[in-house]
Amino acid sequence: MSRVLITGGASGIGFAMAQAFDKAEFQVWVTDVDAKTLAACPAHWQCLHVDVSDEPQMAALFQEITREWQGLDVVCANAGIAGPTVKVEDVALSDWNTCLAITLGGAFLTAKYASPLMKQAGRGVIILTSSTAGQYGYPNRAPYAAAKWGVIGLMKTLAMELGPHGIRTNAICPGAVEGPRMEGVLNREARAKGMTRDEVYEGYASGTSLGAFVSADDIANMAVFLASDGAKMVSGQVIAVDGHTVNPDPKV
Repeated sequence: MSRVLITGGASGIGFAMAQAFDKAEFQVWVTDVDAKTLAACPAHWQCLHVDVSDEPQMAALFQEITREWQGLDVVCANAGIAGPTVKVEDVALSDWNTCLAITLGGAFLTAKYASPLMKQAGRGVIILTSSTAGQYGYPNRAPYAAAKWGVIGLMKTLAMELGPHGIRTNAICPGAVEGPRMEGVLNREARAKGMTRDEVYEGYASGTSLGAFVSADDIANMAVFLASDGAKMVSGQVIAVDGHTVNPDPKV
């Protein structure tokens, strides 16, 4: 049975990924910083409270994975935070550093500790969660966009470096995803721009050619595909699951 680790896996996109891999008969290990959502995960999943920006915690996580599973086939570096929604001149350096440490630094640490296990096996799949913000940028989201652009640069480098070891690396770029996290973004942007939540929502939806938000399940289905033999020659790719973004600035 194949083994998958999903960081930030107890809620939102990560939880949908975990459910999809479980359905595909993977052994599932999820980490999160939210103890309440971790406790609500299915009993047959491995669950651990881990801060992906803390290297000692990440090192301990992979030591535990090695003891329990003796290896790892797929890793989804999904953990991240939205960061502040403010004009760049109002971004606190502490908020900038926190967003990059979790969203980009966490992806780096996940790859750093997963790659030796996969090299030893001569195969593996690394899937990084980026964002359409990592392709186009977004106004009033400087830390988040910078972190997600960095995730794509990290992915491209990993694909080149790890490919000779049989390890494929790709990035999924979700667009606007229905759910509590996006609701927080919508409300913060509405306040920052003097708009209503519904106006911001319609701006995001109308900025896609399909005219709609995506679901967490849409992202999860792509992750399972990228981990499958059907994608055995897919590596180093930025794959948007976003309804085709045609205007990334939701105010227009």
